[in-house]
Amino acid sequence: MRKLKLKLIIGNRNYSSWSLRGWLALKHIGRQFEEIMIPLDQPETAAAIAAHSPSGLVPALDIDGTVVWESLAIIEALHDLAPEAGLWPRERQARAVARGVAAEMHAGFAALRRDMPMDLRASKPGQGHTEAALTNIGRIDALWQQCRETYGGGGPYLFGAYCGADIMFAPVVGRFMTYAPPLSAVAGAYADTIWNHPDMVAWVAAARAEPWTIDV
Repeated sequence: MRKLKLKLIIGNRNYSSWSLRGWLALKHIGRQFEEIMIPLDQPETAAAIAAHSPSGLVPALDIDGTVVWESLAIIEALHDLAPEAGLWPRERQARAVARGVAAEMHAGFAALRRDMPMDLRASKPGQGHTEAALTNIGRIDALWQQCRETYGGGGPYLFGAYCGADIMFAPVVGRFMTYAPPLSAVAGAYADTIWNHPDMVAWVAAARAEPWTIDV
């Protein structure tokens, strides 16, 4: 059977939280893929992304000519492509909750995004700690604790084994490392686990080596 050609279009590793999610999902399924990185906030950025992505945004995943945009949709498409990779938990109830958790991350936490933008190269402890952002973080902390307590017995991730829910929260961990908000012991340990995942380590190292700077 002919192998499907996979091509992922991403933005700067240092700043593009959504690109990180798509890239982590592809790395997790273990398939070879072509990567196209388009620097953001440049005069040619919009046209370059529009050549690949119908939404004009990154990430976008080209699967043999079919383009999937939006990080959560990319995770679902890759789960269909490689269900054995475990992008979602095998157990039905855990899988349903994991999808709910991932969808809440996808749709919510606007204050956190606004007040603590992803900047993996920076160290800004105490900055961005607005009341609204800290309220978002309180919800995330409680969510992580609930998932770890209820479903995390089989490993160090939200649902035991590493899955799409962890991937959706990986950029949040990056923000926490930059801005150092207060976290519970459970949430702090989980954040450290994600931060030290080999794929996350590789992404952060590449982000730190990038030459581009954007005022966030």
